Amino acid sequence: MKLEEFDYYLPSGFIAQKPIKPRHHSRLMVLNRHKEEVQHKIFKDLKGYLKKGDLLVLNNTRVLPARLYGLKEKTKGKVEVLLLKSIKNRYWEVLVKPGKIVHSGIKLIFGPELEGIVKGKNEKKGSYFIQFNFKGNFTEILNKVGQMPTPPYIKEELKTQNDYQTVYADQDGSVAAPTAGLHFTKSLLKELTQKGIEIVYLTLHVGRGTFEPIRASKVEEHRMDSEFYLISSDAAQKINQARSEGRRIISVGTTTTRTLESAFDVDQNSIVSGSNWSDIFIYPGYKFKVVDVLITNFHLPKSTPLMLASAFAGKDFLFKAYQEAIKENYRFYSFGDAMIII
Repeated sequence: MKLEEFDYYLPSGFIAQKPIKPRHHSRLMVLNRHKEEVQHKIFKDLKGYLKKGDLLVLNNTRVLPARLYGLKEKTKGKVEVLLLKSIKNRYWEVLVKPGKIVHSGIKLIFGPELEGIVKGKNEKKGSYFIQFNFKGNFTEILNKVGQMPTPPYIKEELKTQNDYQTVYADQDGSVAAPTAGLHFTKSLLKELTQKGIEIVYLTLHVGRGTFEPIRASKVEEHRMDSEFYLISSDAAQKINQARSEGRRIISVGTTTTRTLESAFDVDQNSIVSGSNWSDIFIYPGYKFKVVDVLITNFHLPKSTPLMLASAFAGKDFLFKAYQEAIKENYRFYSFGDAMIII
């Protein structure tokens, strides 16, 4: 498949700059992929499309304030660093702007509590490796000196860092939010539970693999960067039990979907618990093994999340729905509206 097949035009005014409040008042497009029918609802209407016995799976990763601004120790030149992935204790893979002014051995100062030394570069990816030096808790220091890594198409400053966190986020490690989950409120989750919908959490720390642009002209040639995930034994048991009983698995977001599909063992016909790294790339032609219903946002053109949604809904049907969303003035991308694909 050609990458251009996943392109579409979106006027800039459709890109949401801030979240709707309350969150569950965002719009919800309902896509029936079997009948190819579309309905227009509000996200709080979600409970009308879920039924007793459904299993709702959410990604509980928490976004780190992963954007750091610092100075080169000797020249005082300004640098911007975006954390991508924790390699091992104190070592991170990062992006640096401007990258041309840094090389191995340079010390970067981010404040009195945090500094880093450039240890090398991944020429293939254009990323760098930094060893951070600090005293105390790294996450606590990041909360003091770092900024939330909102996407570049969001121009407005966050009123609060929690605007870019799900209400159930509790596992630090992401550099971008699992945005489909931003529509949920604690009250809506409570209503779903009261209706008899089971809820489980897993963790995938969103990294470069989710938001990295595709540069290959042929979709099949793209390789995803790996992202860390964790599924507890309790969560795996509940997911496997729901599958064995024929209950629907409702996946919230492309990161949750990629985790479920990565953790599925074909030979055992079940989800395997534990931690691992996912580099699964899902695009049209993929046969889903776990997920029955997908809740997701409206994604960027030619992006890997758009391709996953295309694989689930059917590309032609999904793109027709996107055009209808533009016609109906839906809000797009991270802080935008949602869809449920049934």
